[in-house]
Amino acid sequence: MTANALAEHAASADAPGRTLNARDYKTLSLSALGGTLEFYDFVIYVFFATVLGALFFPIDMPDWLRQLQTFGIFAAGYLARPLGGIIIAHFGDILGRKRMFTLSIFLMAAPTLVIGLLPTYASIGVAAPLLLLAMRVLQGAAIGGEMPGAWVFVAEHVPAKRYGFAVGTLTAGITGGILLGSLVAVAINTHYAPAEVNDFAWRIPFILGGVFGLVSVYLRRFLHETPVFQELADRRSVARELPVKTILREHRGAIAFVGLLTWVLSAAIVVVVLYTPTYLQKVHHVPAALALQANALATLTLTIGCIVVGWATDRIGTRAVMLVGWGGLLATSYLFYTSLPGTPASLVWHYGLVGFFVGTIATVPIASVRAFPAPVRFSGLSFAYNMSYAIFGGLTPVILTLWLQKDPMAPAHYVAALAVLGLVLALLPMASRGYPMRAAPKA
Repeated sequence: MTANALAEHAASADAPGRTLNARDYKTLSLSALGGTLEFYDFVIYVFFATVLGALFFPIDMPDWLRQLQTFGIFAAGYLARPLGGIIIAHFGDILGRKRMFTLSIFLMAAPTLVIGLLPTYASIGVAAPLLLLAMRVLQGAAIGGEMPGAWVFVAEHVPAKRYGFAVGTLTAGITGGILLGSLVAVAINTHYAPAEVNDFAWRIPFILGGVFGLVSVYLRRFLHETPVFQELADRRSVARELPVKTILREHRGAIAFVGLLTWVLSAAIVVVVLYTPTYLQKVHHVPAALALQANALATLTLTIGCIVVGWATDRIGTRAVMLVGWGGLLATSYLFYTSLPGTPASLVWHYGLVGFFVGTIATVPIASVRAFPAPVRFSGLSFAYNMSYAIFGGLTPVILTLWLQKDPMAPAHYVAALAVLGLVLALLPMASRGYPMRAAPKA
């Protein structure tokens, strides 16, 4: 893209009345596809955790310890998110959104492919789990940069009147990675016998994820730098000091707002989507097949919900959608958890309903991206989002496990409490307004 074409695109990006054009749809589709594949690569590990535990740790290790270490390696990916996000976002605010956006998916695809090719403990001993840990750390660093980077990249490309729809659709693409991982895991375990899964078939989803991720890296070469960053570079307004230093000094309110919103998001995703299938089986003795089918429907309605929520924010405003959405999550979470185990039909449809209102998580990036000014937007969003998700996303399963010893309704109470927090945050000025996507004209 020539300098003149870039300038023309930047000048027209927020032209009054402009709708999504072919360039916007290409940007949105390639970004969403990459987000789907990258999140698939990140979560596919959890669907094969039992198999990985048996293959990458000593056979004579107690089962509980093997599972603990397996999930410990999974958790390492979450712990690496803040560091990876800060580093990738730092260079995203200095060198450009596109370069870091492409780098993040490469850092996810390559380790995923390597995991699919790793020798097991039986072949190389203790080096096997250490290599697995190293790959998970790289994946965590990548996802820490991908999600904030994707939201900023798309938000700075699209016209203001389609901002919510674009960010909501991108979020739907990212959450679609969970659905894709679930469907692939079901397919592998249906098509292959348990012995075949343990022997070789477990490698297939990782190799596929790595290959498709590398294809997505190639496709992102056809994306263009955001008009906002191009303007900043042309006007020499790119962050000159360490961006995270600026946000810690000047944007502490925005950090708190985005961090608390992320806590609400993490509760909805971790509890309703990731934790509940195990909860259904352990507490309510729901057959695994039924629990996974219901979870697949809930993930599908979550994906649809993100698009609907994004569309609605462009029509009636972010605050109104947050109030309706978080209020709906509060009501439907109690409807779902109090009706358990119920009938198979009621379980599936109640789970699908609460999944739809989990789609309110799309308001989190919609409100959060504009909470920071353009020169430090990537770093501000990445720092607040990843720090909060690492803390609350990691602590949530522990909190629920302990709480369930006292109250089987713990998941409902936890989700409801965070939904109330979401309602409170919706009433703050920052929920409905913030910095414009484009920087103010230079005096």
